[in-house]
Amino acid sequence: MLALIGAEAAARVRRDHPLAPFTSFRIGGPADLMFEPADVEMLGRVLAAAHELRIPVTLLGGGTNVLVSDRGVRGLVIRLGRDFDYRRWGDEIEQTVTVDVGAATRLGKLVKESVERGLEGLEFAAGIPGTVGGGALMNAGAFGGEIGAAIVDIEGVSLDGKKIVFDRSELEFSYRRLALRVELMVTSVRFRLLRSSVGKLRRIVEAVQGKRRSKQPLGLPNAGSIFKNPQGEFAGRLIERAGLKGRTLGQAQVSPGHANFIVNLGGAKASDVRDLMGLIQDEVWERSGVWLEPEVRLVGEWG
Repeated sequence: MLALIGAEAAARVRRDHPLAPFTSFRIGGPADLMFEPADVEMLGRVLAAAHELRIPVTLLGGGTNVLVSDRGVRGLVIRLGRDFDYRRWGDEIEQTVTVDVGAATRLGKLVKESVERGLEGLEFAAGIPGTVGGGALMNAGAFGGEIGAAIVDIEGVSLDGKKIVFDRSELEFSYRRLALRVELMVTSVRFRLLRSSVGKLRRIVEAVQGKRRSKQPLGLPNAGSIFKNPQGEFAGRLIERAGLKGRTLGQAQVSPGHANFIVNLGGAKASDVRDLMGLIQDEVWERSGVWLEPEVRLVGEWG
């Protein structure tokens, strides 16, 4: 593959590269190959080469909603780095402003900058971990808001190396999901935000962050909500009713503060987390007759 992608791209490929530092769980084995592109064109060349050679590709965003196997990930892992961390603000038109955002931009950074510019539409996302690209693909949301509502279009590169732009009319957002006709590595997202009061937006952000601090475990590595909320119910409430708050398996624990979080107590293995997830699903099914669907994505080689 290295011969196909050119010297500059080849110099950015790392072998047997640890992945745990790139995940919020701080868990997981190495990638056979790890690559961080310098730009969209380089990303396209590498994806095209991997497609031609039938090398498996795993796309890793901010690592906040993934559980990487202890055995690591076979093939090529692609992660967007600081070259894709940017904001390009447009002009105000009829009280709205568009902004083109690099997919590697932390969602929290975008929220902060939007609020300080007096732009409304993303303040509900204050404190949501992860990147803009990952947030778009999972339609990240909290406290009644969803990121998809503010998105105008999405640019990315398909797994066979083609650059694609999806207009708003082609984006099918649903609860914690964006359906696209092809699998895509998102490279940038365009948002449309509404002019508002900086003071008002700051107060909303303070309230949102206060709710997060009171309900969510912020001191231990975790991947955010482990399960999606079933229709008309809360996953955390179902898990708590099953008596699972504080349940520990190895060094993985159902958070005593919020039952829909699993935390790494220190040295947890991916298998600890996966097995604890299975235990939760089984016991909630027995107790409530509801099968919980994971929100966290399992990647890598699992036995």
